[in-house]
Amino acid sequence: MPGFVKKYVSVVDAINYRVGRIMMYGIFVMVGILLWSSISKTFLLPSLWTLEIAQFAMVAYYIMGGPYAMQMGANVRMDLFYGSWSIKQKAWVDVFTIFCVIFYLGVMLYGAYDSTAYSVKYGERSPTAWRPYLWPIKVTMMVGFFLMLLQAISELFKDIAKIKGEQL
Repeated sequence: MPGFVKKYVSVVDAINYRVGRIMMYGIFVMVGILLWSSISKTFLLPSLWTLEIAQFAMVAYYIMGGPYAMQMGANVRMDLFYGSWSIKQKAWVDVFTIFCVIFYLGVMLYGAYDSTAYSVKYGERSPTAWRPYLWPIKVTMMVGFFLMLLQAISELFKDIAKIKGEQL
């Protein structure tokens, strides 16, 4: 594989690995938010922000952790046939399916960009009692889709290398 492909794969994998390892601690953030929600509803006045901020934290957790999951091979596969195939057969199927994933992520990124631009331009807020601005979570989603797209391209390069009998 050419040098720029090796560099691309190593840089994207390093970025997504670090972001994914940081996002692993997001579960503790969500537990803390929901614990505070329970405590405040039981002993204090209920907080308006807890449910919505927990939802935002969950979105950030799985959107930003998605590229790491793809990199680690933690995504779901149908092993009925796939598990018994050779490495090259798996790579051929993965090359085909990753094009579908890249197309899907491209469409999602395009939609996220439009939605984020609208949210920033008009100061879009949630229709709840708390009324937070929505642009921070939309930017987070857009960054997550972009990182996932970069990781999908990295996985495509790795699968092409497997087909050629090389290792990246």
